[in-house]
Amino acid sequence: MNYLYLLLDLGSLSIPFLYSFHPKLKFYKKWKALFLAIPLTMLVFIPWDVIFTQNGFWGFNETYFLDLRILSLPLEEWLFFICIPYACVFTHYALLYYFPKLKLKTFTTKIVSYLLMGLLAILTLFNYDKWYTLINFTYALILIPIVLKTNKELLSKYYLTFLVMLIPFFIVNGILTGSFIENEVVWYNSEEILGIRMFTIPIEDSIYAFTLLLTNLALVEFLEKKLFSK
Repeated sequence: MNYLYLLLDLGSLSIPFLYSFHPKLKFYKKWKALFLAIPLTMLVFIPWDVIFTQNGFWGFNETYFLDLRILSLPLEEWLFFICIPYACVFTHYALLYYFPKLKLKTFTTKIVSYLLMGLLAILTLFNYDKWYTLINFTYALILIPIVLKTNKELLSKYYLTFLVMLIPFFIVNGILTGSFIENEVVWYNSEEILGIRMFTIPIEDSIYAFTLLLTNLALVEFLEKKLFSK
């Protein structure tokens, strides 16, 4: 089933893309900012992905993807950084449209941020020899205070919308890491992760998803304000 990864990418994108033209949501109006934010985010995550793949920190099961690679990465992995952010950024704004009061108070946002950073700092300090843990958590420790400083309003909403997005995360990432199928699509070097898994998903993947989506959202809102505001 060498098209499984491709189906996961396109399946994740399909409904959000179609509903982008909903007369109430009008998500297509964010395309200019989003289609610039996605490649800018890829400038961070693709080199990271390539280096980790080439060094065997993680890899891909050839059974589940087409035989086409770019810089050591399957084509589907490149599509992942387009389809998943698109779907999740859409979900974030759709949730806010239907639930406009969905946000934490400023004080709560700060407390959640500080607690999360504290936990990540402790885990990083005691696991600096594990590359996925180290790079993943360090990036989060850089990103969270930046967004807290520059766009606290975004964080106050994102902490809640991300909890909703964890539902499709567990489905898609669960399949990628071996849930519901015979072998995993993406495998991880056990020496480079904490070894704590949520079902089949390494705990690091939840922070990876958190920062991937937050990077895209922060860039979308920055670009809309600086370049595409009316």
